[in-house]
Formats: sequence, structure tokens, C-alpha cells
Amino acid sequence: MSLAQHRPVGKDLVFAALRHEALPVVPWVPFAGVHAGKLRGYDAMQVLTDADKLFESLLEVNRVYGPDGQPVVFDLQVEAEILGCELAWARLAPPSVASHPLEANKVVPSHLPEAGEGRLPMILDVMRRMKAAVGQSTALYGLICGPMTLASHLRGTEVFMDAFDDPDYLQALIDYCTQVCIRMAQLYREAGMDVIAVVDPLVSQVSPRTFKSFLIQPFTTIFSAIREMGAFSSLFVCGDATKNIDVMCQTRPDSISIDENINLPAAKLITDRYNITIGGNIPLTTRMLLGNQQDNMKFVVDLLDGLPKNEGEVVPTNFILAPGCDMPYDTPVENTVGVLQAVRDTEGTRLMLANYESHTFDIEVTLPNYAELDKPLIEVFTLDSDTCAACGYMMGAANRAAAEFGDHVELKEYKFTLPENVARMMKLGVKNLPSLYINGELKYSSIIPSNRELVDQIRSAGK
Repeated sequence: MSLAQHRPVGKDLVFAALRHEALPVVPWVPFAGVHAGKLRGYDAMQVLTDADKLFESLLEVNRVYGPDGQPVVFDLQVEAEILGCELAWARLAPPSVASHPLEANKVVPSHLPEAGEGRLPMILDVMRRMKAAVGQSTALYGLICGPMTLASHLRGTEVFMDAFDDPDYLQALIDYCTQVCIRMAQLYREAGMDVIAVVDPLVSQVSPRTFKSFLIQPFTTIFSAIREMGAFSSLFVCGDATKNIDVMCQTRPDSISIDENINLPAAKLITDRYNITIGGNIPLTTRMLLGNQQDNMKFVVDLLDGLPKNEGEVVPTNFILAPGCDMPYDTPVENTVGVLQAVRDTEGTRLMLANYESHTFDIEVTLPNYAELDKPLIEVFTLDSDTCAACGYMMGAANRAAAEFGDHVELKEYKFTLPENVARMMKLGVKNLPSLYINGELKYSSIIPSNRELVDQIRSAGK
């Protein structure tokens, strides 16, 4: 049967992309986590704790944004909460982990989540309701917390020192978290999820060598288990994971999803070698949150034009269009509708925007005189340490190291969600998030330092 005779749409379009088939159009999967609540006037805590409000919000996402696939919940703290982490709740963002039960207690747990624990009864209920309501037309994604990020939730920043001080313990802890991932995948698959996405932001914060030492086998085991369940798999990363794309592919997920820190056309050349689908990577802040509708439409058109295609292809194979990660709560609805328009009518959108120039952040900012500081200045540039796990652990490392110096150092965080901070990052030349600068010099970009290493860097800057 020719492509013209069988034109997959909706769920079938996502499935075809994950099977690496030629496509008539690009699949569209908006990662509307807590943003779903905005469409119905509910805050983040309401949609993450109330089944009816979550279900109502997800149906509105389905109606307004016309997705081929969509996640049910985007919250990387579900497992951590069950396993004993305390959460800090926010009104317009998912909760963050506020305590780490293994921080001073180096043990390896054995308990695996059960369907009746934590918020799982609510989540599984909504998954089943979504499957019944839209599951015939929309691919449903179940998102689970990846083993490295879950280990950091349980252990805190100590996990980064464990890699050097006690690698056997770290491996045992990651192996346990791998079993938690498989258990969560089973529960979500039984509730009807088509795609099990393993979301592990901290993958971008480790080197390829560390990935090979501690993570390549756990991820391979997880994706093999998901395949045996009859579901598709995806590996979600945040931050600049460019250095790890190749080793990520070696774990054999059906797809990889990346954010704006990674050059998607260049990454696709790598994923295509392994015949793995890649997803992304509409910028969350500069386009979706702070841009206008035309900015988002132009980004989509430019991205599709820049992706490599095989001869005769209408659109690139092995590609799913999506935001770079969980959409900010206050993303204007019209911006996401613009993305939908651009992916459904790319040629018409291209003609409409032929002479359009994208929005720029020309806010005037003044950088410190780094040469004449009274004390070391630590600047951490993040997407938002309250909502981004990798950013949160980079900020946590900075807080911990700075505390050893008391008032003798100054520490500032600049969140990418504010226009003036976007302008500041552009002026300083910040390329990736999270990044840590000391006295105006880049020290760490998408790599979280150990406490000893960062303390030494601060001490050297104060001489």
C-alpha cells in the first residue's frame, strides 16, 4: 500500500514515526503538563492532585491543541514522593524534592511502588479515563522518572560525589531505581499508555564515560522491558546532552526527546545512524513563554526546513515535533495554537511569514565589573531551579559550596523565565543551561560539580 493510500493521522502518525516509516506530515506532541490546568483555570497543585480537574484539563489540551500524542502527567516527583521524599509544592509548576531520605543514610532500598501508593491511584484513574475518551485517536504518553534523576532525588547532591567516592554504592542505588522504573512502566502500561517515556534530566549533567559506567546497562534494561510490555519507549533529556547522544542511542529506545540546548539537525544525524526517532525541540522560554505566535510558527517552519531528509521524502522520517520539555504554565494559548497551524500547514505558514523577523530581547542590562569585585561572585544561570531537576541540582551544589564561605561570597541565580535574564545571558554569552560562572568566567556548563571541586574553584577565585 502506498503512502498516499494510507495516510496515518493522530495516534497512528506517532506510531508510524516510532516505527521509522515514511510520513505524509510530522507528528505533533505538546508536552502540556501543568500548563493543561491553565486551559481550565486550575493551578499546578490542583491538576496534580485532583483526578477530575486533571482529566478535564487534558481533554481541553486535546481539543485546543489537536495533538497526535500527549502526556497524561509531567511530574518527575511521583516516585520520589512514594519512596519517602518530601515535596515543596508551587502554584504554577510541578513540585520539587525538598528532602532526600538517603542523604545521610547510605542504604539501598528494596520497596517498589504499588498502585495504591502516593498519587498513583489518581494518576492511574486518569490514564484509564483518557484511554477511554481519546485513546483511539491520540497516542498517550506515560512519563516516569529516570534512574539517575531518581537516585539524586533520594540521595541529594551526594550522588555526584558517590561516583568518585563509592561507585559500587552508586551503581547499586541506580540498579534499584531501574527496578522502580520498570515497575512504574508496568503500572502505566496496564493503564493503557502507548508510549513509556523515561525522563532523566540529569543525563545531561554526566560525562559519556560516567554514562557508560553507570547508566548504559540500566537504560538498556528499562527499554528492553518496555518493549516486552508491547509499548513504545522514549528517553527524555534536558540541558546540553550533545556529548551523550551517541551513548543514549546505544541503549536502544524507540525515540529520544531533547530540548533547545541541543542542535536538533546535528543530533538527528546521530540518531538516524541508529534508526531512532528524535523529538523536540521548540524553545520553552524564548519562543513558547515569552515569544509571540509568529515567533513560534517561524521556529517550526525553520526547524522543519533545516532537518535532513532522504531523497523523495515529503517530511523527515524519525522525527516528532514537540516542545523542548514540559511547557511553562503561563505559555500563551495562541503560541501553541500557532505551532499547531505551522505543523498542519507548513507551506502556507512559510508564505505568510516570508518577511517576518523574530522577536528579540533588546532589554538593556549591566554586567558587574568582574575585575573589581570585593568577593567571589557565583552566578548560576538556570531555566528555573524550582521546576528543572538539572537546574535544581546545579543550584543545590552552588548553595552547598557557598555556605562554606558564609558572607565571603555572593551567590545569584538568574532564571531564564524572565526577559531581563534572557537579555543578561545573551550579553554574557551563556550558551547552555544550567551553567555556573565564577567572577564572570564559565566554570561548569551542563555538568554538576562535586562539592570539593566547586569549593576549590571558589577558593581560587578569592585569592
